[in-house]
Amino acid sequence: MEIMQPKGVRDFPPQEKILRDRVVVVIRDHFERYGFNPLETPIIERYETLSAKYAGGAEILKETFMFTDQGERELGLRYDLTVPLARFVAMNPNVKLPFKRYEIGRAYRDGPIKLGRYREFYQCDGDIVGVNSAAADAQCIQLVLSVFKDIGMTVHTDVNSVALLKLMLAHDGVPADKLPQAMLVIDKLKKIGEEGVMAELEAAGIPGAGVGRIIAIAQLGTNEEKVSAIKDAYGTVPELERIESILSLVPDKRLVFDPALSRGLSYYTGVVFETYLDDGSITSSISAGGRYDRMIGEFIGRPDDFPAVGVSFGLEPITEALKMLQKEQPKTVVHVYIIPIKTPLESNQVCQELRDCGINADVDIMERGISKNLDYANAMGIPYVVFVGKKELDQGMYKLKDMRSGEESLLPKSDLIGKLRAA
Repeated sequence: MEIMQPKGVRDFPPQEKILRDRVVVVIRDHFERYGFNPLETPIIERYETLSAKYAGGAEILKETFMFTDQGERELGLRYDLTVPLARFVAMNPNVKLPFKRYEIGRAYRDGPIKLGRYREFYQCDGDIVGVNSAAADAQCIQLVLSVFKDIGMTVHTDVNSVALLKLMLAHDGVPADKLPQAMLVIDKLKKIGEEGVMAELEAAGIPGAGVGRIIAIAQLGTNEEKVSAIKDAYGTVPELERIESILSLVPDKRLVFDPALSRGLSYYTGVVFETYLDDGSITSSISAGGRYDRMIGEFIGRPDDFPAVGVSFGLEPITEALKMLQKEQPKTVVHVYIIPIKTPLESNQVCQELRDCGINADVDIMERGISKNLDYANAMGIPYVVFVGKKELDQGMYKLKDMRSGEESLLPKSDLIGKLRAA
């Protein structure tokens, strides 16, 4: 038997898992800072739920892992965290509004594999249910930009409204039955260019003359120029006023109005947004979201009662990008390593005292010599080691070595703990 993983899934060795966990901590901290509460839903859902009319749509169902249980019930692995949220609220219709929740967990799609995209992946989602205001849309976008600022990644976020795009396409002569397909095609503008979009529209039998005006507006320079051009061409449009409100509430140069953006998922009803790395090292979005005002209500049979907007962070592309940015990855969570010098019991006690003070500490349990222990600490990237010998114990002093600078100091236990806590 050849021992290997299924295609599109991965193991995460410590150096990668540590990096991923650090990203998750930043995202979780920001969700809670913005008032989102945690929710956990199962990985397995009824296929009926995943394939509901206002769920992910036909395109995403092609990538859904399906199976039956021993009772011949049709099930599927969730392909995102939004549909399970809708199902949760549908099952708990009396939940207090606004309901602000976040969830961090695995999702699955049987789709194409490329850098930053896998069949098993984590999503980090936050949603605001019960608010129709542009302030909720803006809050999600503010949260995104704040997260990437703290992570240290240079990004921009594109924003549009699918409702606005539909109005413009309809105004420019695209038939109602061709609107979804036209939106999917025009959404590819940045990937395939104007010629590519026009060729696909022609092949699909969609009139391209009117669409050309939207493409021209999307390629203008500033947000203000695009807003002004839409007003000149289409007059006062309510959804454009929502976009203007968001741009006013989030006065950040990283927020870019893109009138061609539609995201493609059928459940979006209004504002949509996607975040990309400025350097283009990963071409897929690293965060995305939008407004889906009917999905939850359709589950309940009250389609107008549960407006919602959400954001999702792609942990996979974010960590892939960070691996490119950071030359050296952390190999361990250990902050200090205790090297016994014929003092195994005492060294274990010192190590435990450090742990009790909240310090990540480990101790040699292989009975190696000083040289080999130093080699191990260096290879693992452990920043500090403490030598514990009879002499040190008699003096009540401990030798601390900074493995990065090579500096050594002899410290009493209280000073040792204080320095390790501060480092």
